[in-house]
Amino acid sequence: MRELTIDLNPKSRIPLYEQIYNYIKQDIQRGAIKAKEKLPSSRALASYLEVSRSTIDLAYEQLLSEGYVESIPCKGYYACQIEDLYQLRPVAEFEEEPSRQEGSSYDYDFTPNGIDLDSFPYGVWRKIVRNILLDDNKELFQLGDPKGEWDLRETICSYLYQARGVNCRPDQVVLGAGNDYLLLLLAVILGTNHQMAMETPTYKHAYRIFEQLGFGLCTIPVDAQGMQVSKLQLSGADIAYVMPSHQYPLGIVMPIKRRLELLSWAAKEDGRYIIEDDYDSEFRYKGKPVPALQGADKNGKVIYIGTFSKSIAPAIRISYMVLPRELLKAYQVQISMISSTVSRIDQMTLNSFIKEGYYERHLNRMRTIYGRKHDILLNELKKLPSFCRVTGERAGVHLLVEFENGMSEEEIISLAKAQRVKVYPLSEYAIGGGGKEEPVWIERKPTVILGYATLSEREIEKAAGRLLRAWGSTSMTGGRGNRNC
Repeated sequence: MRELTIDLNPKSRIPLYEQIYNYIKQDIQRGAIKAKEKLPSSRALASYLEVSRSTIDLAYEQLLSEGYVESIPCKGYYACQIEDLYQLRPVAEFEEEPSRQEGSSYDYDFTPNGIDLDSFPYGVWRKIVRNILLDDNKELFQLGDPKGEWDLRETICSYLYQARGVNCRPDQVVLGAGNDYLLLLLAVILGTNHQMAMETPTYKHAYRIFEQLGFGLCTIPVDAQGMQVSKLQLSGADIAYVMPSHQYPLGIVMPIKRRLELLSWAAKEDGRYIIEDDYDSEFRYKGKPVPALQGADKNGKVIYIGTFSKSIAPAIRISYMVLPRELLKAYQVQISMISSTVSRIDQMTLNSFIKEGYYERHLNRMRTIYGRKHDILLNELKKLPSFCRVTGERAGVHLLVEFENGMSEEEIISLAKAQRVKVYPLSEYAIGGGGKEEPVWIERKPTVILGYATLSEREIEKAAGRLLRAWGSTSMTGGRGNRNC
C-alpha cells in the first residue's frame, strides 16, 4: 500500500478535499500510482494528513465517480487502469498552440456586423429563464414540435402582424437556429433545380450558401429603388432573393411601386417565389415603417424570413420563416421529421420575453440608443468636404460614405487605417452570376461602409474625428481625377 505525502495548504482557496483529489489523480495519470495499486484507507489517510475523515471521503468519492479509483468491498480502494479514460490536457501541454493576436492595428472598428451588447437586458432574461426552470417543466427537456413551440409561433405571428403587416398563421411559421439553417430547410422544400436571382451588391453569406447548395445563380443590379424587375424578367430566374425594407449593404428602402412590380413578376408563373429577408426592419430613423412585402402578397408567393439576432443578440440564434400555404404541403412531405434546432427552453424564454412586454420595451430602448449613435455619426460626417456624400442613413445600424474625388476605395481605406480606424469597402459585396463570371456591377463611386452598433457614443465621436482628419483635406485627390469629378 502506497503512502501519500501530500503537501496541503489550509490557506488556499482550493478546498482540502480537492487538493487531495488533484494530487492522487495526477499521480495516477503520470503513472506514479500504478494500476491495481492499493490506496490508504480513508481513516488511515485522514490520520496521516491530520484532516477529518469526511474530507478524505469526499476526495475518494470524486475519484470514484471519475473512474480513477475503484472500491472493492472489505478490501479498500485501488487505482484503476486509465488508458481508456478521457483526459483533457492543460493548454500548456499542447504543442504548437496557436498564439492569440497581441492587439489590433485599429483603435476603432466600424464593423457593419454586431450589436450593442452593453444594452442587452441580462437581468430580465435571467429572471425569465429562472422562472421557467423553477416550474419544473420536465417536458421542455424532450424534443418538441419540429417547427418550434406553438406558443412562440403564435406570439411571433401576432408580433409580425402588428409590427410588419405580415399575414400568417402559426402553422406557417418554422423556427430555426439562425437563417443559415432555414435556408438549408428551404432548399429541401423547394429543391435546388431553380434559378435564383440575387441583388448585387448583396449579403454575400446567403449567396455562398445558395451556391454551395447547388442553386443556379444569377445577379441583378440594384438601382436607387432596389432589384431591377425588368432585368429580373430577362434573367430566366424563378426565385428572387431580396431585402426590400433595408437592402444590405446599400440601405435602400424599396418603394411600393417596385414592390408591386416584383409581386407581379412572381404571380405571372407557377413555381415563382420571392424570398424576403427582413433582417433588421426594427430600426428606422426617417419616415414611417414600411410594411413587409409579404403583407401585400395575395398569391402566396413570398417566403418571409426574419431573425431576433439583430434586435436581441446573435447568440439567441432564433430565426423564423413564414411559408406560403402551398409550400406547407412540401414541408410535410420533405422535412416534417427533422427536429427543431432551437432549445425549447430558449424558445419559451423568448416567448415570455415578447408576451410580457419586455421585447417592446427593449426595442424602444435600442431604437433610442441606435438613433443617438446614428445622429452623432451623421452630424460628424457632415463636416466632411463636399466630395463625400452620405447614403443609406434611413434605417439599420450602418451607413455609407461615397467619394467623388477620384480616389479608389483602397486609398480611402488606407487613409483611415493610418488613423487606426477600420472601415469596409462596398465593392466586397459585389457578386457575379456564377462562379467564373465577372461581378455584375452598376458603376458606382468608391464607397465605404460604417457600422456603428458596436461602438459607444464617445467612441463614435473620436473615430469620426479621426476620419475627418483622414478624409477632410480639400486637397485629398486620387490619381483618376480631381475632387469634383
